[in-house]
Amino acid sequence: MMKQRFQHWLLAIVAALSFSVCLAEEKANVVILATGGTIAGAGADATNSATYQAAKVPVDKLIAGIPQLGNVAAVRGEQVFQIASESFTNQHLLTLGKRIAALVKQKDVDGVVVTHGTDTLEETAYFLNLVIHSDKPVVVVGSMRPGTAMSADGMLNLFNAVSVAASKDARGKGVLVTMNDEINSGRDVSKMVNIKTDAFRSPWGALGMIVEGRNYWFRLPAKRHTVHSEFDIEKIDSLPMVDIAYGYGNVADTAYRAFAASGARAIVHAGTGNGSVSNTVVPVLQELRGKGVHIIRSSHVNAGGFVLRNAEQPDDKYDWLVAHDLNPQKARILASVALTKTQDSKELQRIFWEY
Repeated sequence: MMKQRFQHWLLAIVAALSFSVCLAEEKANVVILATGGTIAGAGADATNSATYQAAKVPVDKLIAGIPQLGNVAAVRGEQVFQIASESFTNQHLLTLGKRIAALVKQKDVDGVVVTHGTDTLEETAYFLNLVIHSDKPVVVVGSMRPGTAMSADGMLNLFNAVSVAASKDARGKGVLVTMNDEINSGRDVSKMVNIKTDAFRSPWGALGMIVEGRNYWFRLPAKRHTVHSEFDIEKIDSLPMVDIAYGYGNVADTAYRAFAASGARAIVHAGTGNGSVSNTVVPVLQELRGKGVHIIRSSHVNAGGFVLRNAEQPDDKYDWLVAHDLNPQKARILASVALTKTQDSKELQRIFWEY
């Protein structure tokens, strides 16, 4: 009898251990790639929510500050850069993209999180959405307040990002941005305000929400991305120069001429309203297009512009492009990537419709 009880007790222990091992094995592996920004920032006082130094805290301390991350994934970090995001260059984009492409090929990586400054977060997220060929979740996240501030938002944002990156239901949805409990598409989310935690919005709405580590999805991206993209980071070693010129009342043609003279392959006209172009600027844009510089009409309307082809300007006649619903900074990203494959204006316009 004692022998039988011992055997039952031993079997129970083995079963419990096996169950624990299975749970550990099922936990997703997420890599956090840190690039700096406010989420890695620090201020002199807890009341400094807007006055602080960005890019100070290394990734290992970010991870150590949120022990709950271990409840949702096996997490490890890499410090790719330590900069404020306004200093991001095309080379930074390429370096980051190639590192992510290498990671998502690994069988022991289920998802990637990129911590990023919020100033150009939307540009990086869109770039990655275009060039990463994987259905594994890639989530870009930042914060509007440094970790030293009262009501700092970085801890929860990062926890949510890891939770999304670790989840199977985030696969195949493109590169995502998690800020302020929302899950947005990297394609169309933008920073709308610079001093509130509720800073990022898409004109077409969020894809979903995260509540206590659980994802709730409401819509899917309609545009081509990641595995469905014709662009591949592994085949891109440099990005053509594309610049943005701002349209406003009393605008001169100075910026357009200067950008073309410095070697811009395309110029995004950040126009008013429907990508409107002042009659004082139209002649120089026609001239530059005749010299091979692509002209892309976009809109700097705050809550989301929508530029119609051949409205406001005869785009077919001038051989100009329209950015569709992309804001100027996102139009720059797409133009740079598209120009690595084609110079044909009809092909470029197709790309703007599809991505």
